[in-house]
Amino acid sequence: MGFGSYDESEQQQGTTDEDDGEAVNVHEHDHDGQLTVESDASTDELISQLGEMKDDE
Repeated sequence: MGFGSYDESEQQQGTTDEDDGEAVNVHEHDHDGQLTVESDASTDELISQLGEMKDDE
């Protein structure tokens, strides 16, 4: 075969008889709630730390 040509038999997709079983339930572990975080750091300190982390990369 030359450059850029292909064999059509290579392009055919085979079939499988595999059964994937049950479908995945993506909402199985959903939770309604609230998250709160308490920190002694100020917003300016957190932004400074973020800047340092970006500089390290």
